[in-house]
Amino acid sequence: MRLLIVEDEIRLTELLRLALARAGFVVDAVACCEDAEEALSVIPYDAAILDLGLPDGDGLEVVKRLRSGGNLVPMLVLTARDAVEDRVLGLDTGADDYVIKPFAMSELIARTKAMLRRPGGALGATLNAGNIALDTIGRDIRVDDVPLPLPRRECSILEHLMRRLDRVVPRTVLEDKLYGMDDELESNAIPVHVHHLRRKLTEAGATAEIHTVRGVGYLLTETRT
Repeated sequence: MRLLIVEDEIRLTELLRLALARAGFVVDAVACCEDAEEALSVIPYDAAILDLGLPDGDGLEVVKRLRSGGNLVPMLVLTARDAVEDRVLGLDTGADDYVIKPFAMSELIARTKAMLRRPGGALGATLNAGNIALDTIGRDIRVDDVPLPLPRRECSILEHLMRRLDRVVPRTVLEDKLYGMDDELESNAIPVHVHHLRRKLTEAGATAEIHTVRGVGYLLTETRT
């Protein structure tokens, strides 16, 4: 899943980046309202973590403008404002959750995952395709109940293909979801990851296959027996 952090405290931003990346997320970061609105208008983020006290305005105004424009990306607000009235205002404005600084990183990650598990969110509990099971929370993959360790990006590709079982996932969608603004993306990166993933699934005896739709993307189907 790809997240956007909107935070002007450099040290906190780096801590968030590291913790969320370890939890399996692709993370981008911006430091002001203007950049946040621009990024959220062009990149299909799965969620945003937004500070309220930003250099060029109040983060709640970002939430308000995005919601009024029909952007429903899940948003978790970070703030030092701890009054009940502030929390109510944030939620009423359109925020999906509200975390008060200082906070435990483990709680923030848990709240982010919980937000994404809500109806319409990007996380489900367990995905299944043939004899493949993928726990989207613990990032655990099993084939016939045997663990199959995968690198982060191969796991993410498999997750996107399983979520769209029997439907083509465009290569551009995978690139957008797997690589952040600061990541270097080589032209053959996705095909190489898919090649390795396909081989590992075959060797594990998976009863689902990845097909290449030339010039478009990839398709996961269950093997017919």
